[in-house]
Amino acid sequence: MRKILLLLLVAIMPSLLSAQKPSKFEIKDGDFYVDGKVTRILSGEMHYSRIPHQYWRHRLRMMKAMGLNTVATYVFWNWHEPAPGQWDFEGDKNLAEYIKTAGEEGMMVILRPGPYVCAEWEFGGYPWWLQNVEGMEIRRDNEAFLAHTKKYIDRLYQEVGHLLCTKGGPIIMVQCENEFGSYVHQRQDIPLAEHRSYNAKIKQQLADAGFDVPLFTSDGSWLFEGGSTPGALPTANGESNIKVLKDCVNQYHGGKGPYMVAEFYSGWLAHWAEPHPRVNASALARQTELYMQNDVSINFYMVHGGTNFAFTAGANYDKRRDIQPDLTSYDYDAPISEAGWATAKYDSIRNVLAKYSKTKLPKVPAPNPIIEIPEIKLSKVADVLTYADAIESVEADKPLTFEELGQGYGYVLYSRHFNQPITGTLMVPGLRDFAVVYVDGEKVGELNRNTQTYELEVNIPFNSTLQILVENMGRINYGSEIVHNKKGIIETVTIGDMPLTGGWKMSKLPMNEMPDLAKMNKRCAVANTPSAAKRWAGMPVMYEGTFTLKDTGDTFLNMSGWGKGIVFVNGHNLGRYWHVGPQQTLYVPGVWLNKGENKIVIFEQLNDKTQQSISAQKSPILDKME
Repeated sequence: MRKILLLLLVAIMPSLLSAQKPSKFEIKDGDFYVDGKVTRILSGEMHYSRIPHQYWRHRLRMMKAMGLNTVATYVFWNWHEPAPGQWDFEGDKNLAEYIKTAGEEGMMVILRPGPYVCAEWEFGGYPWWLQNVEGMEIRRDNEAFLAHTKKYIDRLYQEVGHLLCTKGGPIIMVQCENEFGSYVHQRQDIPLAEHRSYNAKIKQQLADAGFDVPLFTSDGSWLFEGGSTPGALPTANGESNIKVLKDCVNQYHGGKGPYMVAEFYSGWLAHWAEPHPRVNASALARQTELYMQNDVSINFYMVHGGTNFAFTAGANYDKRRDIQPDLTSYDYDAPISEAGWATAKYDSIRNVLAKYSKTKLPKVPAPNPIIEIPEIKLSKVADVLTYADAIESVEADKPLTFEELGQGYGYVLYSRHFNQPITGTLMVPGLRDFAVVYVDGEKVGELNRNTQTYELEVNIPFNSTLQILVENMGRINYGSEIVHNKKGIIETVTIGDMPLTGGWKMSKLPMNEMPDLAKMNKRCAVANTPSAAKRWAGMPVMYEGTFTLKDTGDTFLNMSGWGKGIVFVNGHNLGRYWHVGPQQTLYVPGVWLNKGENKIVIFEQLNDKTQQSISAQKSPILDKME
């Protein structure tokens, strides 16, 4: 036996040594070099956190078949440190496994750790609890903030440091901060010297942690002055003019390249209550050809978007709309669709890149199986207001924010009892972000930060209770308003001219796990549909159903006709739906379904149309406005 083991060891030793042999990646003489050979980076952005880990390899193979040699990914700090000092790198959060898989598929990796990432991701990747750290201001040369960024960067190195190309892994470059030039432009109240000091300290933290591969920055070409930092290659986001691209890089990189567009936009982000933007496939192919003809390296943002599952979707800020919450779907109109399908855009780009490939491109992988579910009957419904009123609550003289309550995401029910009648205009100017207002369980109306609807008329009788169910629709992830990101009710509530102080009760509904209606039954009414659903029309409810499958596959829940809420399937939070559109379906990965019995739970906030069943179909609806 010992002799057999020795022979096996001798046989596999060369491959082990080969696997550990460091690849040399360099930036020199105006080019990228891999093992001494000039190499153009043909990259696609794809985020591990937006794809079930079982699908990572399939999506990477889709990228390679399109003609790419590199995958770029942000690292999402809040995805890995949900509470101070509590780290999670398991399952769908196993970043090291994602990078390792990319290497196994022959792909190089560009790591974009931030610590700020934007990405249409909740709070731009920052943990929500940073806002509770005394004396902190994010994205500044601030001692409290930099102490936490150092912990994050050091912990990240523990996870992926062995996967740097200097250690034999596939990581060739690491980004220093992200689109900092635009933030410098927006925060002109902060001296430029402080901005530069902060950026340099993030760069130093990466180096001190052990990230010894080339670093780069990523900004619009007109923002290099504020965003670039000495010792890091400047790259230009979205720059289509070759001369402008090369002139800007030359100015900030010693008069030479390499030249790279680190975000070459294949599509665009989408918001609730706004039409889904589209980018023309032919125009994208022509621009790709132009880059290829002029020795420009590229990173398609996004090559595959995926999904903002659970409460990971962020929001933009616009003075006209205030907050612009991002869709659950992060399809992005990308070459590879949300469910991993090759699109016409994919074919167009593949045709261009094939002309410049020295080898024949791999065959395009087949899509994963897809199924439809004609009807899922909903057998139970639960009264959420009564449940929220019955669970443990927090009392205070004023409404407390989510952060003050120690809650990051989900919902909070704010209640206040009135011993005397009152009539007038209810004003909630500090609403963050969406609310349904009730008096003694009867719906009065909706408030919505997105439409700047902060007031409505109320008539509260003697000995009655005002209830305001508030939803966090995603923290701002871009721009100067990112520093104002607390959720819930953040200002005084008034009726008429009277401030409502004293007697507030807050019930927390974080929805961090799939609700169990059997356990809810101990605190509120749980009944069979349809009679109960009609009785609770206009009230927030939980619907539950079970369904049996002979075969599993990807599918899309059709939420047309529903109001607003979230959906759990077998414990997985699929994300938010909202009747305003343009998204009317929710993507269900087949790997989250079971052969045999499956359970679905839907938290419907509005319940203006009571429901008896739901169905799932083979194609998404991402362009239908109400």
